[in-house]
Amino acid sequence: MRVLNPATEEVIATVPAAGAADVDRAVARAARAQPAWAALAPGDRARLLRRFADTVDAHLEELARLEVREAGHTLGNARWEAGNARDLLLYAAGGAERLLGRQIPVPGGWNVTFQEPLGVVGVIAPWNFPMPIAAWGSFPALAAGNAVVLKPAEATPLTALRLAQLALEAGLPEHLFQAVPGHGHTAGRALVDHPDVAKICFTGSTRTGREIMERCARQTKPVTLELGGKSPNIVFADADLKAALDPFSFLDNSGQDCCARTRVLVQEPVYEEARALLADALAAVVVGDPADEGTHMGPLISRQQVERVRSFVPDDAPALRGSAPEGPGFWFPPTVLTGERPDSAAAREEIFGPVAVLLPFTDEEDAVRLANDTPYGLSGSLWTRDIGRALRVSRAVRAGNLSVNSHSSVRYWTPFGGFKQSGLGRELGPDALTAFTETKNVFISTEGRAQ
Repeated sequence: MRVLNPATEEVIATVPAAGAADVDRAVARAARAQPAWAALAPGDRARLLRRFADTVDAHLEELARLEVREAGHTLGNARWEAGNARDLLLYAAGGAERLLGRQIPVPGGWNVTFQEPLGVVGVIAPWNFPMPIAAWGSFPALAAGNAVVLKPAEATPLTALRLAQLALEAGLPEHLFQAVPGHGHTAGRALVDHPDVAKICFTGSTRTGREIMERCARQTKPVTLELGGKSPNIVFADADLKAALDPFSFLDNSGQDCCARTRVLVQEPVYEEARALLADALAAVVVGDPADEGTHMGPLISRQQVERVRSFVPDDAPALRGSAPEGPGFWFPPTVLTGERPDSAAAREEIFGPVAVLLPFTDEEDAVRLANDTPYGLSGSLWTRDIGRALRVSRAVRAGNLSVNSHSSVRYWTPFGGFKQSGLGRELGPDALTAFTETKNVFISTEGRAQ
């Protein structure tokens, strides 16, 4: 597989593509490594994971630069992503020593529960945030006592391969954490279908997620699915408009973000002011070389993605537009469509590029109706100084991750996942490790005569 730099279209690496037989061998190796890892005292597992975190920390700049080259992320974003992988390792390591069962009062005996590891977990990571999302599935699974086989996206395998190398350098057992690059229809399918893979974690499109769920259902295999999004940014007239209309709420990672606030819903009294603020903000966005410290937004991942985004933005569409480089590279300018109907394709479908839709609303009821008028329910923001309204609207919007007066969606301390077609299950947060365990119940009879 050829790995391209999205900013230059140059080939930066060639990586062998694993087939079904390669996946089978990787799973077999993982299955042999897992029992000894699970048998370690939780404190010893935690120490090794903390050593892994220290090793990642020592290579943060290397990992960040690798992410810039293979994914086109700006350098600042890539440094955050490498730091997020390190921090999640530390957080998960603490969970290894706090994976608690329960003692349940029952008549005639003593009842306890244990959280037992599943065995081998398959993680299928996407190209939009290849390093952190690989970590979200892999590191809590390791902390819970599982082995992990990670299949990175075809376009972005390099950081996954490097993380697996760093795990070995840190002293994790051989074959416990393997990265196996390959195509989705061969390596990915083989991982999903493998009878010795106990669970699949997948992040990607809703269509592919449905197929994975169907294939796992044949084996009664559990899944965690983080899928598409079409998140609203609900801006009431009393909001801090400049903060609420930060263009990076939908331009971060060039809009290739399931949580991007691509439906900008603005209350009618401040609609024109919002439009003017967005026009000025887009004009100030610097699009260019992602390795340059002064760049705000980099390229899209591929030519195919550029064409997909362009299909939603006709040349004559009423829109606010920024600028983007010409020549080599997968570039698209920051864009806000201003003439769309709420039921148009651009307003309801996930574009996955630097394009948002600006729509007016009248009141709370209208805002909630528009926010929920989508098959997705991953994330969103609402902006108001009225705390009562903030509580009412946040409870009414059908999404898994909402922020009031903020555009933040992801914190490794808190659960992350979606409603509706945005997925199943939750990642991150204090319960992340339990998603990679089975609950075992043990009853011990104490009936008998006391002496």
